[in-house]
Amino acid sequence: MNALKTPDYLVFLVYFFIVAGYGYMVYYKKKKGTVSASHDYFLAEGSLTWWAIGASLIASNISAEQFIGMSGNGFQMGLAISTYEWMAGASLLVVAIFFIPVYLKNKIYTMPQFLSQRYNSTVAMIMAVFWLLLYVVVNLTSILYLGALAISSISGINLYVCMYGLAIFAIVITLGGMKVIGYTDVIQVFFLVLGGLVTTYIALTMVADHYHTSGVVNGFKKMMEKSDDHFHMIFKTDNANYPSLPGLTVLIGGMWIGNLNYWGCNQYITQRALGADLKTARTGILFATFLKLLMPIIVVLPGIATYVLYQEGYFQKEMMLNGELMPDKAYPVLLNLLPTGLKGLAFAALTAAIVASLAGKANSISTIFTLDIYKKKLNANASESQLVKTGKIAVLVAMLIACLLSPFMGIDKKGGFEFIQEYTGFVSPGIFAMFILGFFWKKTSSNAALFATVGGFALSIFFKFIPSLIDLSFLQPYGFTTLIKHTDGSSLYEIPFMDRMGFVFIICVIVMYIISKIDYRRGIKTNGLEVDRSMFKLNNTFAVGALLIAGILVALYSFFW
Repeated sequence: MNALKTPDYLVFLVYFFIVAGYGYMVYYKKKKGTVSASHDYFLAEGSLTWWAIGASLIASNISAEQFIGMSGNGFQMGLAISTYEWMAGASLLVVAIFFIPVYLKNKIYTMPQFLSQRYNSTVAMIMAVFWLLLYVVVNLTSILYLGALAISSISGINLYVCMYGLAIFAIVITLGGMKVIGYTDVIQVFFLVLGGLVTTYIALTMVADHYHTSGVVNGFKKMMEKSDDHFHMIFKTDNANYPSLPGLTVLIGGMWIGNLNYWGCNQYITQRALGADLKTARTGILFATFLKLLMPIIVVLPGIATYVLYQEGYFQKEMMLNGELMPDKAYPVLLNLLPTGLKGLAFAALTAAIVASLAGKANSISTIFTLDIYKKKLNANASESQLVKTGKIAVLVAMLIACLLSPFMGIDKKGGFEFIQEYTGFVSPGIFAMFILGFFWKKTSSNAALFATVGGFALSIFFKFIPSLIDLSFLQPYGFTTLIKHTDGSSLYEIPFMDRMGFVFIICVIVMYIISKIDYRRGIKTNGLEVDRSMFKLNNTFAVGALLIAGILVALYSFFW
């Protein structure tokens, strides 16, 4: 039965009051401080510790798309979907070593500010408006709707009650500013990890019990034995899931572009570290990387366990919708089997992931709108209190728009995690090219950046639809195309979206180089950032931690190749 019982509600209320109470305590202490009101609200400047930064990065990143969508992908394709988490760990190390020093050295607090400082106000404003639209119309709506859908399926509470409840909870946290978000995220991550591990424990135990053995270790061994095809990280071209994770591209191609863009060029994420000093920021990111390695245990293994049990005759009705198998139902189906009390803990974990992600997104929307649009274009002389007030209004408006739009976006019909990754990939290559050249090549011009902004998106669309114009079967032997069968009976050789990202990125870099060279010969000046080798020097603690993570990743990919 899809309903919570009294002990479940009690567990959830304990979680709610701990988060809300701790958030109020942090907010009250913050009000007594003398830090700049706007910087304290938007960035928590100088006040987040390394463990708060690391926890906040993970809490903001993990949401319904992982718990529901990635578990669904675990059901469908297996452990290979973990590459998004494990390669994110590698990407976080690159961001900590090379990106964060550039931001902090040049006193960059928002991504549009970087674009304005490095290129010009036109590029910055275009991207500020774009990011606002992306965050509100795509991200907030997706998190709200998928989150509400998951919580409704577990609790039996009305979908819209869940949606508005999540929004209100997130607003309460967001209105306290970045410091409140950062420190309450520590609690959110605790519940997220604890509840997630409990769910995984129950799932593995169920598998063990079904095969007349006991313990999570034996359950895991049985999962590997009964679903060997679900424990390979690198797909071959004949694998049905190859279009989603095209072979070695996950290690040397488009996966890097998507991850580096997300973790290094994204206001929503980098904001956590931009208010700290370099050592604190790097240590926080290192902590987040270790947590990232843990995520597949929490979100992917339950999906595989559900698959194994489904193959044995379990969940035959629960996994279906209108006569079709729905992999995204794997996690909610599993949660509904948890005993009373533990179900409340898992419910709290899922809620924590959703609320933390919503709060982080809303704060980034508030920051970009207030500092990069309101202050620059609408009220240049705004006081500190006016900026904070405007930021809070922006949070309320953004959340209300998301609540009103989300039921009409067809989010539930578009798939889960993989859909979000693919369509984010339409803009990632151009943005990442603009950032990476802007960081490390002083001759990169504003015209080149404009091309990356607009041209990168146009190229992504071109590569998406080119199969309907040209027969790309000649690329199939090289793994760059795969035959996709559509519901109307037609079939086309299409380019996997990760390979599209790689192609678009390479083209953007080449064209940006040409445009910048032409602009340089025309005498057009560029605004290079302050960059020197000493910025990238590592302390011993970080270096040891980074080497340990690299070793773990090599071991994981070697064992599950």
